[in-house]
Amino acid sequence: MRKIAIVIGCIALFGTANAQGIQQTKGDFEDKFRQLDEVLPSPNVYRNAAGEPGHAYWQQEADYNIRAELDEEARRLIGKETIAYTNNSPDTLRYLWLQLDQNIFKRDSMKELSTDFGGIGRRGPAVSAGGSGEPAKLSLGEVARQQAMVDHDYGHNITRVADSRGTALPYTIVGTLMRVDLPKPLASGKSFTFSIDWNFQIVEENIVSARAGFEHFPDDEREGGNDLFLLAQWFPRMVAYSDYEGWHNKEFLGRGEFTLEFGDYDVQLTVPNDHIVASTGVLQNASAVLTATQRSRLNEAKNKTDSPMYIVTPEEALENEKSFPTGKKTWRFVADNVRDFSWASSRKFMWDAQAHKQPGAENETVMAMSFWPKEGGELWEKYSTAAIVHTLDVYSRFAFDYPYPVAQSVNGPVGGMEYPMITFNGPRTTLQDDGSRTYTMSEKIFLIGVVIHEIGHIYFPMTVNSDERQWTWMDEGLNSFLDSVAGYEWDPDMPWTRSLARDLTSYMESSNQVPIMTQSDSILNLGSNSYGKPSAALHILRDTILGRERFDFAFKEYARRWKFKRPTPSDFFRTMEEASGTDLDWFWRGWFYTTDHVDISLDKVYKLKLDTEDPDIDYGRLRQENADKPSLVGVDLNKASGMKTWVDENPNVRDFYDENDIYTVTNKERNAYKSFLDGLEPWEREAFDRAVEEDQNYYVLEFSNIGGLVMPIILGLEFTDGSTERVYIPAEIWRRNSRKVRKLLTYPKGKQLEQVVVDPNWETADVDVENNSYPRQIVPSRIEAYKSKRSSSLSGRDIMQDIKTELKKDDEKKEKADTVAAE
Repeated sequence: MRKIAIVIGCIALFGTANAQGIQQTKGDFEDKFRQLDEVLPSPNVYRNAAGEPGHAYWQQEADYNIRAELDEEARRLIGKETIAYTNNSPDTLRYLWLQLDQNIFKRDSMKELSTDFGGIGRRGPAVSAGGSGEPAKLSLGEVARQQAMVDHDYGHNITRVADSRGTALPYTIVGTLMRVDLPKPLASGKSFTFSIDWNFQIVEENIVSARAGFEHFPDDEREGGNDLFLLAQWFPRMVAYSDYEGWHNKEFLGRGEFTLEFGDYDVQLTVPNDHIVASTGVLQNASAVLTATQRSRLNEAKNKTDSPMYIVTPEEALENEKSFPTGKKTWRFVADNVRDFSWASSRKFMWDAQAHKQPGAENETVMAMSFWPKEGGELWEKYSTAAIVHTLDVYSRFAFDYPYPVAQSVNGPVGGMEYPMITFNGPRTTLQDDGSRTYTMSEKIFLIGVVIHEIGHIYFPMTVNSDERQWTWMDEGLNSFLDSVAGYEWDPDMPWTRSLARDLTSYMESSNQVPIMTQSDSILNLGSNSYGKPSAALHILRDTILGRERFDFAFKEYARRWKFKRPTPSDFFRTMEEASGTDLDWFWRGWFYTTDHVDISLDKVYKLKLDTEDPDIDYGRLRQENADKPSLVGVDLNKASGMKTWVDENPNVRDFYDENDIYTVTNKERNAYKSFLDGLEPWEREAFDRAVEEDQNYYVLEFSNIGGLVMPIILGLEFTDGSTERVYIPAEIWRRNSRKVRKLLTYPKGKQLEQVVVDPNWETADVDVENNSYPRQIVPSRIEAYKSKRSSSLSGRDIMQDIKTELKKDDEKKEKADTVAAE
């Protein structure tokens, strides 16, 4: 089955023609509506043709019991774990594969050795090479990273692998993977329990640029400063084994995220006794790690649904970050049916919590909680937990009730990263000279947006467990679609970007575009390809093609079917078609398998009137049409010069034809008209008489598909009487000719068409608005567009600090005036 996935990737990379398979046609016909049967994997007992899990669907289970200790001074994590692995597949397994993700930081890792020095990473270009012999330039950030890689021996250090009786098991490490050889084959339906001891040096996230690590705060009042730890990809985890690929043993290169198995976790985390820990799971020993006051607040928060309340207050956190630990405490968390486990630890954390009643099950309460250091300030206090609650409310409408008892947002050096029940989010306030902290509009948007996005990931892919290593869009794209819905429901006036069709036009026609169905590590522009373009496609599908009722039903059906299971792209495509009752193969093909873009040009508009065949009517109209034509320039110049025509100067040459033009009706034409009427069938005569009486306006609109991506044609029509109309022409109009089509529109006699605009609301990602109007309209110049773009950066202004500064100046002036008055 794995070969099928590889074939799909190759097909996508070679563009439209290959993606459509063999076409036996002599002309240039291109079938944009060809079914995807030869592209999608065949339905089977594990995944049926409707996009549902088949009657023989299975997935593996991996349960973990972990004990880990954080050595804060050495910034090292030491752990041991026991894994109970259950083989639910129909196959017999002779070995097991595990992921050692920390090995990506080894100096000889595939990721390090295969990184293109001129490539673009999370922190921008590592090198500037402008061509024409210009030398490459190394960034200071990359220098620091290289130094860290030399100074530290990063990666998982495996010290012991043994079965449940303590017998050592042979193992082989292959990059970020480890194979454990079993003492005997593991039959279908059987379980195997083994243990691993390990440790690793924790990376400094800001320098190494990782998904987790520690952040150092040297300026804290505490001597030596403080650290904040985010721990993820921290323990050896089982590699997924699936019906469509077998072992998912693709090397971790940093971009393609994680493909994991569900299981139950019992985790004990030993940390300095003044640390606060946020973690996947539910805290089991609050009495051992929290004060009586903190426990009381936590219990009170379980019934407080209107706003968050502090469990650890800002004042307590400030005092705590000055302390020196005199011992350690062990926090125990239990998590059921999760695919991963992550945690954070620091003495700097303040902590708030708010209860959220599930919309579909009022008796179930989720605890929304946030953890942040003083650097998060008022920004986090106001928005983090509020954004969690908002996300749970919106996503539950589109998918299912939030499946876990807690949802957490933790501030740290990572921009945004998600795990079951916990997320890491980066935005912070800015320290001002007077000691206050403020934030810009862009930082506010960033925090609200990233919390919505990362909490949303607990639905996709933490619950709907798609294969992130292979298909980034299945979690990032679907989640970007939903986070934009949640964002606009939060406040439509905030400038959210990248998720709507209108945000993707420049990318859609760019040369660095690759098909969405490209494996994660090979994508050129990850943000636009895996986040923005799939989101834009789903917005179009919902608001333009299917309509909200059908889309929402189908999307929720997909979420319901694949909750706690592992879907593939074909499962999503088939479910959306089957549940919406709509053939969407043309849509998936164009948007996900090609790099075509939308550019529909309105080339011409013809206005037609019915030819009645009655010469007494038609000849008069033809005479008027001829009179309305512009006169000949030469004739006008002759008249202007006073020149007389020959017939004016010689009236004797005039005859019958000078007095009667070619539109003069004779009995010959009238007799022909009578013969025409006599030859009509009764039903034809009835239709003809009605058409003559109604005298409607007929308009033929001619379109060309310049971008290649077939889409519905949406028209905004304006009439001379001031009325407007929206016309929706389905994409199927392109089925016989994907390059040029014509459409007839008919209106009553008094309804005169004045203006036609294609995609008037910019909802289809049409890249060129200049060819969308008829008659053509004047469009903003490049300078105006540039000014418009520049104005969006206003969200980066620290208006809060500007106002505070002005108020401070006013206070100083008032104080000075009061002093003078008193003197």
